[in-house]
Amino acid sequence: MTNKQGDFFWYELITEDVNAATAFYGPILGWTVTDAGQAAAGYHIVNVGETSIGGMMKMPEDAKAGDMRPIWLGYVAVDNVDAAAAKIVAAGGQQHMAPTDVPGIIRFAMMADPQGASFYVARGAVDGTSTAFAADKVGHCQWNELATTDQAAAWRFYGEQFGWTKGDVMPMGEMGDYEFLTHAGQTIGALMRQEPGKRPAWRFYFGVADIDAAADGVKQGGGTIMHGPAEVPGGIFIIIASDPQGAEFGLVGPRKG
Repeated sequence: MTNKQGDFFWYELITEDVNAATAFYGPILGWTVTDAGQAAAGYHIVNVGETSIGGMMKMPEDAKAGDMRPIWLGYVAVDNVDAAAAKIVAAGGQQHMAPTDVPGIIRFAMMADPQGASFYVARGAVDGTSTAFAADKVGHCQWNELATTDQAAAWRFYGEQFGWTKGDVMPMGEMGDYEFLTHAGQTIGALMRQEPGKRPAWRFYFGVADIDAAADGVKQGGGTIMHGPAEVPGGIFIIIASDPQGAEFGLVGPRKG
């Protein structure tokens, strides 16, 4: 895999019902979901046309018993998974899953930053470059947003781990500053203050062709819209929502009406 250290290159939904999740997200985002086969038993691949951008899996029973909730997680490319995991722990982060191989496909570890937001570090074994993150493609992730209890500490942590840097800053009044995330010369997301009472977490915004049609799809599919459609800089609109199992996600796209 040729993605650079610090690239988001895969997105994964851990859910209580993969079939229900497939039926929910498919009509909204044009996704098809296929079984990964024997190489990764129980894993399901999310596709946009011919391109694979993520996966879905049923939440393990031990994780559910440990109070894990349905969640979207992002995979960050690293040059060496074991070294990256050790460095994260040394910096005050946590290791939820030790470095693990899916032979011939990927080596990965599930981690969390010092404030508790979970993510994967990984290195793919297959050729090619993932376009799971693509700021201009419908069905792909177009924005990676971290809501955290300590923005300054998060910047130090992610800067040291992945070389991410702070770009422009947009004041949001009582909500604090919305601080844009830059990687390899590209703005790929932002950091913001988490709402009181909520866990620090990453939220991923997937691109849609028509934000109002997508909003209707969320409601018709049994999801819940918590914010939006709301206009953001650039003349596009966002939605923050949760799927029927409770996993939060974002949608971003134009208003056609």
